Amino acid sequence: MSRLIRNAVTMLLVMTAITGLVYPLAATGVAQVLFPHQANGSLIERNGKPIGSELIGQYFDDPKYFWGRPSATTPQPYNGTGSNGSNLGPSNTALRDAVQQRIDALRKADPGNTAPVPADLVTASGSGLDPDISPAAAQYQVARVARERHVSVAQVQALVAKFTQGRQLGLLGEPRVNVLTLNLALDQWR
Repeated sequence: MSRLIRNAVTMLLVMTAITGLVYPLAATGVAQVLFPHQANGSLIERNGKPIGSELIGQYFDDPKYFWGRPSATTPQPYNGTGSNGSNLGPSNTALRDAVQQRIDALRKADPGNTAPVPADLVTASGSGLDPDISPAAAQYQVARVARERHVSVAQVQALVAKFTQGRQLGLLGEPRVNVLTLNLALDQWR
């Protein structure tokens, strides 16, 4: 019996060392060598200082910027430590009220825009941290951004087209626009 216990404890220690130390260190080392940008959080830097990540959305409500997908995190939007969805179903009045408030805010910021509001501008993603919007959501905001920045709609549309990413490997996911990188490109103009 003591031999069985000793073997079990030895195997526990060996497997803990392999799966808890050796494998994570090896995976981290390989990632640092092959994919250093991604392994370090896909950080975006300006003047040597990190200002955001390509992977986590940021809150924009100034009309001269593109607005991202709403965040479901608390106590503040895009809180990386509070990643979650709202868990509100389509028949829940709290969800319907929140969506209507978001639609009203978009209409108030751009009263002349009568186009249907894309769903990703009024509903949060499953994580509540989505950094991307659909090309349709970006196009919905082009006229407002152009007006607020005193540039032509064609210039803003060209920038959106430049920052629109296709499906990964040509078939995975949907086309998308990273809101932070697009807004940073806008700031390069003025």
